[in-house]
Amino acid sequence: MPTYEYVCDACAHSFDEFQTFSDEPLTKCPACGKKRLRRLFGTGSAILFKGSGFYQTDYRSDSYKAGEKKEREAQKSSETTTSTPSGATPNGAGSTNSANSVSSTTKTD
Repeated sequence: MPTYEYVCDACAHSFDEFQTFSDEPLTKCPACGKKRLRRLFGTGSAILFKGSGFYQTDYRSDSYKAGEKKEREAQKSSETTTSTPSGATPNGAGSTNSANSVSSTTKTD
């Protein structure tokens, strides 16, 4: 059920009313009591689809899509520059210079 916006042409009182689609538009102003009320066309009469398959992001503008594509490409390029070189092992695993190895040399003066 939508929320309709009304305004009185006599006293300029405006308010919102929660009504079904089949309800008749209101005609009497609750503030001044005159029959000069009119329903405005606005956000209350819009239809909002909910559920799977209806996403707000499905109908984005072309400029938004282009900016998002550039951002994804920038993230991909930064990921490739920070990845480990081929043949290297992450965190020094298998390396002879790791922190877990024991040094057998002693220092002499």
